Amino acid sequence: MTRILHVLDHSLPMHSGYTFRTRAILRAQIAKGWDVRGITGRRHSAGGPPQEVVDGLTFHRTPGDPATGNAVLREWRDIAAHADSIDALVRQWRPDVIHAHSPVLNAIAAQRVAKRHGIPMIYEIRAFWEDAAVGNGTGTEGSPRYWLTRQLESHAVRNADAVAVICEGLRGDLIARGVDPAKITVSPNGVDLEQFGDPVPRDPALTAKLGLEGADVVGFIGSFYDYEGLDDLIAAMPRLVCARPRAKLLLVGGGPMEQALRDSARASPFTDHIVFVGRVPHDQVEHYYAQVDVLAYPRKAMRLTDLVTPLKPLEAMAQGRLVAASSVGGHRELIEDGVTGALFAPDDPVAIADSLARLFADQSLWEDRRAVARAFVERERNWSSNILRYEPVYQRLLARADRARAAA
Repeated sequence: MTRILHVLDHSLPMHSGYTFRTRAILRAQIAKGWDVRGITGRRHSAGGPPQEVVDGLTFHRTPGDPATGNAVLREWRDIAAHADSIDALVRQWRPDVIHAHSPVLNAIAAQRVAKRHGIPMIYEIRAFWEDAAVGNGTGTEGSPRYWLTRQLESHAVRNADAVAVICEGLRGDLIARGVDPAKITVSPNGVDLEQFGDPVPRDPALTAKLGLEGADVVGFIGSFYDYEGLDDLIAAMPRLVCARPRAKLLLVGGGPMEQALRDSARASPFTDHIVFVGRVPHDQVEHYYAQVDVLAYPRKAMRLTDLVTPLKPLEAMAQGRLVAASSVGGHRELIEDGVTGALFAPDDPVAIADSLARLFADQSLWEDRRAVARAFVERERNWSSNILRYEPVYQRLLARADRARAAA
């Protein structure tokens, strides 16, 4: 039985797009018959034992809190601690392949151990760490730290035995850096249809509680980061309400921008058309999807959003919801305008309002568009089929390792 060790930043029971993708990968690999475990670094902040089973998945933890002090020294200490934990688990469990997932700190730690033990390693990039820092407001494009992180990323890619990325935008960026295209596999974001495949009916009691009876409901369900463009969505509401007086905006989730967004909503002349729910338990999310007519994703135009495909629009399509999104590169890989969803210009509240108003004005198209979008997810973004993209990569790495041992 092939043993795969996934090296991770964090995992369940924490909830994020990162942990849900990890869960989908591990669950699909276990269903394939592989023996799979994960090990997280010090940035995993949920309490728990050194080894725990969550949702049927086995995770090991790197002990200790994230190091403090100078940023560079702190990160190298965290890499060293993570590498020590990976090494101890490798000696005990003997995996056949190490599968490290971004950020690049995980790849550096995993590569130390993989080289020491002669184990093939694949590095999977979900976003470039330097661009994620800019998107989260903790970094600046073009700064010395941005440049250094980019160099580390390129170094990790060159030293990996294989590379996986979640979208064509990331693949194209790596090729532009001089990486051999044959080394790169695209394993796109997908949906676990066992989790999101059976939409629940709208709960009238929840509709009443949220004040959404008879409303044209636009929704966003996810994390409130600046790059998500939710300020533009709030700014679009006056124009949308003028066109569709029953329009309401439902915002489910939380994050760094939550207070600023609440302040903007209170200052809006249509504040009573904007409903904040806060964070909800993951097993209740589908009930909020059921309240929404159109899921809106107004991401701002920047390197992060142009290169990286998000997960949430796919979950919305799987739930049978209509999707409207800004026409950044990451969205264009997922959404075909007028076919599986609607695209509007980024950073433009007027474009957002007009696009949403057009959707509500012609509801005769809704059923067909929902069906086409759902079929796209089932056919091309279903984890049960996406997982097959890893298998030939693993097989090549294992065959190469066997040849190297035979020649030694």
